[in-house]
Amino acid sequence: MKDSLWLLAGLALSMPCAGQEPIRVDVRLINVAFSVRDSRGNLVPNLGRDNFEVSEDGVPQNISFFARSSDVPLTLGLLVDFSTSQEHFIKPHHQDFEKFLKTSLKAGDRAFLVGFAKESRLLSDYTSSAKDLRQALEGYQRPKERGTFPLFGPRELRTDCGNTSFFDAVYDAIAQKLGRAETGRRAAIIFSDGDDISSAHTEVDVIEASQSNDVVLFAIRYTETAEGRLTARNKNGISVMRRIAAESGGGEFDARETGLPEHFRQIEEQLRSSYELAYHTTNPTSDGTFHKISIRVKSGELKVRAKTGYYAR
Repeated sequence: MKDSLWLLAGLALSMPCAGQEPIRVDVRLINVAFSVRDSRGNLVPNLGRDNFEVSEDGVPQNISFFARSSDVPLTLGLLVDFSTSQEHFIKPHHQDFEKFLKTSLKAGDRAFLVGFAKESRLLSDYTSSAKDLRQALEGYQRPKERGTFPLFGPRELRTDCGNTSFFDAVYDAIAQKLGRAETGRRAAIIFSDGDDISSAHTEVDVIEASQSNDVVLFAIRYTETAEGRLTARNKNGISVMRRIAAESGGGEFDARETGLPEHFRQIEEQLRSSYELAYHTTNPTSDGTFHKISIRVKSGELKVRAKTGYYAR
């Protein structure tokens, strides 16, 4: 929903009479990133515009733009949770982290890196260098260097009762960086357990921001358990990670069940095999209501994974 175009309402109205104001219609361009899978869960990468039908609130829409992901540059946010329960998770995987970025970042792509706990810090601004991103990650994990990285996002008054501002970190990454990307695909990978204690923003804020700014969220979850059992807080964090990923058209991965390299492989495959489309909605009213988007493959038992809709702001 990032672009709003003002179009003259018909050729006859494009030349108003003297003293008359031109009649304008606010036509909102809705962008959607999505992937397609077959009945076995395999990604289907080689479909075209004519294979798809799009509807909004049940009303058919005309596709104005269509592209495969490989034809569109990628802007990628990397968000790493360094709270007490999470900071050790990424340490053994620096090499996997760099290898994934070398494979995923093509010519014209760029990524940034944010580390967060109670506050967020920008560890690396936009770069296409996997090596630079890895070095920034390693630098932040050296205690003496941690304070040298700039704070990221608005300053919030926080209590001392907790040290994780999960929602603020994700929201600010979208609002401050990804949502301002001028063109191309937008995605974020979040390494966390989904636990939040001290954020000013909420889960709903994150979902609305991701949908409004066409950002696909991938959640890699590592959950510490109490004697092998999930606590109520653990279960809530799991639900949070699943919801924000599903509502944005991304995916959620359990790092305790499967190794991080396999999750990186699946994310890279989806980034490489997805699609982008856009349509001018037939309902341009900006009333703050939620509009449900449905993308369907015309033939075959194929399933589309995309954001569920957007709020008309």
